[in-house]
Amino acid sequence: MAATQLASSAILTFTKLPSTSSRTLLGFSSNAYSSCQVRCMVAATSNTDKAIVRRSANFQTPIWDFNFIQSLSSEYVGHSFTRQANKLKEDARLMLEEALNPLDQLDLIDTLQRLGIAYHFEEEISSITKNIYNDNHRDDTKMIKEDNLYANALEFRLLRQHGYNVPQEVFNSFKDDQGNFKACLCNDIKGMLYLYEASYLLVEGESILEEARDFAAKHLKKHGMLNKDQYLSILANHALELPLHWRMKRMEAKWFIDAYERRLDFKPILLDFAKLDYNMVQAKHQEDIKDASRWDINAIEPLPHFMKITFFALYNTANEMAYKILKEQKINVVPSLKKMWGDLCRAYLQEARWYHAGYKPTLKEYLGNAWMSISTPLVLGHAFFFITNPITEEASKCIMEYPDIIRYSSLIFRLANDLGTSSDEIARGDVPKSIQCYMHETGATEEEAREHMGYLINETWKKINRERFAEYPFSQTFMDIPINLGRSALFFYQYGDGYAIQDGETKDRLTSIFVQPIALVGQSFGN
Repeated sequence: MAATQLASSAILTFTKLPSTSSRTLLGFSSNAYSSCQVRCMVAATSNTDKAIVRRSANFQTPIWDFNFIQSLSSEYVGHSFTRQANKLKEDARLMLEEALNPLDQLDLIDTLQRLGIAYHFEEEISSITKNIYNDNHRDDTKMIKEDNLYANALEFRLLRQHGYNVPQEVFNSFKDDQGNFKACLCNDIKGMLYLYEASYLLVEGESILEEARDFAAKHLKKHGMLNKDQYLSILANHALELPLHWRMKRMEAKWFIDAYERRLDFKPILLDFAKLDYNMVQAKHQEDIKDASRWDINAIEPLPHFMKITFFALYNTANEMAYKILKEQKINVVPSLKKMWGDLCRAYLQEARWYHAGYKPTLKEYLGNAWMSISTPLVLGHAFFFITNPITEEASKCIMEYPDIIRYSSLIFRLANDLGTSSDEIARGDVPKSIQCYMHETGATEEEAREHMGYLINETWKKINRERFAEYPFSQTFMDIPINLGRSALFFYQYGDGYAIQDGETKDRLTSIFVQPIALVGQSFGN
């Protein structure tokens, strides 16, 4: 996203040639800028004798200015809060140790995950899930209780989340002689809810889970609001809006903390710990945001020269000379990153060619380029080199070839972006997006095209789920990043263009995550 925004600024926001300060900002050398200026002036005088008017993205100003960001502060810092958090953490750890029944263990793990505090207990959770898998699935497909849909669905979802490829056939015991899910299950709202959430861990070709999703969704929509358990009703409606597996974890934690209080048997220790931990993490996020906002954007000057040339290429999108210069540079940089920046530039150039030629690509042509132009591969490449230590030759080569986990994450980001932004982008004269490509190619209506993009998102998630079981030379920490990036796309574009138009729902969400702490009423934290 950051790369896209910066690139968009370079391509779209100038309505005249850059000033001296702008040239410095973009890293142009004086010779490169002079060359650009001459070419632009020659084109204007030789063709139309009119100044070139560059398109503007018309992005809104940021919702938070520098002064507001610098004013962010939190009281949830210091040793007193750390001591209280550590005490609550140990109490929660004891709960995990004392839970001996597998279903109790799984229910507790699920609660910890949704409250956003499971990262404190990674070793304990890993041990529990491994033991449950070995006990129940190493030799056959039995589950905790064959007649308990909730228990089976919960186990299936959590084990798949933690890397165990539990077979879909575990749900066959809930089917009748005709191969349909038993009608009696429709009154089990809790079972339906957990079956629905579990179904989103499916991979391509798992028809049982496809049937399970349709069956559960149908009955949740029909009976969910009539259920007397307010907690289950809230969770059911939330799941039908967007499944848990597709949700951004931090935002989900904030939502679930409020919902969990309505559970009749909620654990006060877990709730207190989740609230305090959320506020303490928020305080760290605030410091990160404040630090980032103080960066001197002019510090682009000492960037590697090939990146400066990249920005020159972005500004002068129709000029292939920039790529020749880029190729000829003999600069000691990480080859993988250099290649990724070049690949992104080529994707931008392809879109520029389509635009200036008035060409409408097929959906296949568009997506073949657009998964790259969304900039997600570049972002993930930088993330890989930032968090990986040591970096092996195998892993470096693999990241440079854009493995499927990166391609699929990028495709989801592109499709979600198009669903949220294409109308505004087309209105300002941008290249056709996936929706328009599909409409032009098939004659579909916009509504039908949007439904098809939703279908493609769903199909791509199946592929991502499959990649969780693939062998990659990456750490688990990095493997989670592409998946979370796909989730963040659905978060930002769920209600439209929540990235460029940061008002309404997006503003409220970001304020909730980064600004407003959770009230700790009646508690003595920090005293």
